[in-house]
Amino acid sequence: MPRFEPFRGVRYAPGVDLDAATSPPYDVIDRAERAALVARHPANAVRFDLPDEADGPGRYDAAAAMLDGLQAEGVLVTDPAPSFYGYRMTYTDEAGTTRHTTGVLGALALSRPGEGDILPHEHTTPKAKSDRLDLLQATGFNLSPIWGLSLATGLAEAITTAGAPDAACTDADGVRHELWCLTEPDRVATISALVASTPIVVADGHHRYETSLAYREERRAVDGEGGPWDATLALVVELREDELAVRPIHRLLHGLPADLDVAAALSAHFECALVDPSDNLPATMAAAGALGLVVPDGRAWLLAPRAGAFPAELPDLDSARLAAALPDLPAHDVEYQHGADTVLARVRAGEASAGVLLRPAGVPQIAATAHGGERMPPKTTFFWPKPRTGFVFRSVR
Repeated sequence: MPRFEPFRGVRYAPGVDLDAATSPPYDVIDRAERAALVARHPANAVRFDLPDEADGPGRYDAAAAMLDGLQAEGVLVTDPAPSFYGYRMTYTDEAGTTRHTTGVLGALALSRPGEGDILPHEHTTPKAKSDRLDLLQATGFNLSPIWGLSLATGLAEAITTAGAPDAACTDADGVRHELWCLTEPDRVATISALVASTPIVVADGHHRYETSLAYREERRAVDGEGGPWDATLALVVELREDELAVRPIHRLLHGLPADLDVAAALSAHFECALVDPSDNLPATMAAAGALGLVVPDGRAWLLAPRAGAFPAELPDLDSARLAAALPDLPAHDVEYQHGADTVLARVRAGEASAGVLLRPAGVPQIAATAHGGERMPPKTTFFWPKPRTGFVFRSVR
């Protein structure tokens, strides 16, 4: 079963403004947001977690030098004893209800699919993995955690503590992030045992996980087993509906012929029904059990999967159904986009040939897919809110 251990975290020193120094995960930051984060604080985590591509191949060594410099200056300090780190994100959902996600940061032992009890649930792309491996090799740090889901009942309660947090910040979306150092021997033993009692589903951070596996093999070839490279930084959250919010990742289609009837081209897989584009399309989709299609002239359709049009073994996911149907279209490019409003605005502005809105995957679908040994198409799930990069780093040197 999964081995999960405390570690000596590297954190920003007391007095550093975490509102200004922490950042979102690297894979949700565009160039404009990166520039804004760099301007917020001279030691903002984005400076070394997402090196600027304009700086060329040397950007990874520059990130490593910056990390070393911040430790030498005392801006980053190493905790005196191994710890688990309780992590809570408190936010207001789309219905106006206050919710929270409570997890624990620790060192999760690595295992390849099929050799252990770490279950991936999405395919990955090579470019992102190579970038993360270059950064890990240069810095020797897990800079941001993967996100794992545990089936262990009671994990959330074992993590929760009534004391004041050891670190806290509020992000631009109004999400409150709080961190507690958990060093009490009984609590550490309980958390380790609970996480080890059931498999872990990788919810987010598949590229980082596969990168850590590649790095483990490199280090083992030189230094053998038993080092910090045998594990990776992970945020483990109990697999409960009340602890998780999963949002969809939509698709923008580029490069289709201007005169193509996209709905007709997809009709072999979907029953297409025109709808009023002024309606709340995501709500209409949810009620109808359908995907949504929008085109630049303002028209919108519901795409209801046709009975028998998809293989029986296909996962019950909008992303899987769309991936099976897109080969019906002429050659095109796919862009992944969060937020239905953004998709609608970009399509109406003529920035894409079409947009396809997906419904979110549910927690039971995620668990069923992983336990079935299958993987979802890339960019199926968007877990929100996202943990901040910069609350704690883990050395693998």
